Parts: sequence; C-alpha cells; structure tokens
Amino acid sequence: NSNGGFLQRVCVFSIFAFATCGGYSGKTSINLTCRTGKNLTLNGDFSYPFRLNGVALGPLDPGLNCNNTWPSAVYLVGDFSSSAQFFVAFAVLVFLYTIAALILYLGYMHLYRGTGKLPMIDFIITVIISFLWLVSTSAWAKALVDIKASTGSNIVTEIKDCVSQPGFCHFNEIRSMGSLNVSVVVGFLNLILWAGNAWFVYKETHLHNPSSSASPNATSSSSPSGM
Repeated sequence: NSNGGFLQRVCVFSIFAFATCGGYSGKTSINLTCRTGKNLTLNGDFSYPFRLNGVALGPLDPGLNCNNTWPSAVYLVGDFSSSAQFFVAFAVLVFLYTIAALILYLGYMHLYRGTGKLPMIDFIITVIISFLWLVSTSAWAKALVDIKASTGSNIVTEIKDCVSQPGFCHFNEIRSMGSLNVSVVVGFLNLILWAGNAWFVYKETHLHNPSSSASPNATSSSSPSGM
C-alpha cells in the first residue's frame, strides 16, 4: 500500500527531526586578556531547550578574575525554548500519529475503504499536519538563526564588560551546530512529504470522485423506466 510506505518514511523523518534538535548539546567560549598578561578561557555549555539566558560563562575562580575586571556571573542572551519545544513536541506527536495510522493502513484497510468518513478525516489531518510542519519548522529555523547569533563570534558585543573594555574579550570557538541544521532541513522535508501526500489522500475522499458515491442512486432511479 502506497500510504503505508509513505507513513513508514515520515515516521523515520519525524524521529530525525526531534532527535537532532532535542539531543543537541553545544558549547561556546571566549578568551579574556587580563592586565597581568594571563589569558583565561570561559565556557558556556548549552543544550535543548536553549534557554541561553540561564547559561553562565565560566567557571572563573574568584581569585583569577582579571584583577576584578570581570563580574562574578555573565550569562548568554536569549530564551528560545518555546520554538524548540514546539518543534520537538510536534515531531513526537506526528511520530505517534504515524504509528497509529500505519496500524490502521496495514491491519484494517477494509474499514478504511468501506467508509466515507475515514478518508475525509485522514485528509483533514494530513492538511493540518502539513501546515503545522510549516509553522513549527519556520519558527525553529528563525530561533536557530538567533541561537547562532547569541553564541557565535558577536557574543562579545552582547556583554557590557567586553564592550566597555576594548581588547579584553576575544571569541574563541563554538561547537558545530550541524545536527541543528539537519533538524531544520528534515522539518521542511516533512512539510514537502506531507503536503505531497495530501493529494493522494484527497483522491480517496468523496470530494475527488463524487460520481462514484452518487452512481447507486442513479442506477436505482433508472430501473423503473425499464419496467
């Protein structure tokens, strides 16, 4: 069954979507050039759901705080948990739905074909899922751009102690966000798959071929004329 094969594919892609986003753990770091000539490295470890404003740059020994030129706690900027959690939660729900729908397609296709309501419900759900893939992936893609900006090379411009002391802070490195990029690509791929499948589901409904549902009435009405 073509719908069964489709569900198997999107089930895998849904797993990729929430696994690549929800399983990510990253790190960014900056170097401090102290007046004594000693360099210190501060790290910021962040992960899903990307509440960066709760991630402190450190640790920094109070006795090595560059002659009191660095505050005790400096945090990254931004909270992107809403977009990330929406994307992951939706991907998980789609995964669960595809498992249930796959059971219906493979084990109870006679019920699916034998009623006019199930194909229509399936079509409506498919359209809704396609739309929500667009919304959730777009929101997550925008959040990812902001995450990269908040943890990348311009991080030193967002820390007032770095801005007030030119040459004091230097961006060091950031862990690759390749898996997060993959999550966005997979999200849009899911959108394309679900939107494309909407046409095939639509052909199963009475909206595509209403004449087939009306033909029994036409036959019954024409029979008396042959009498």
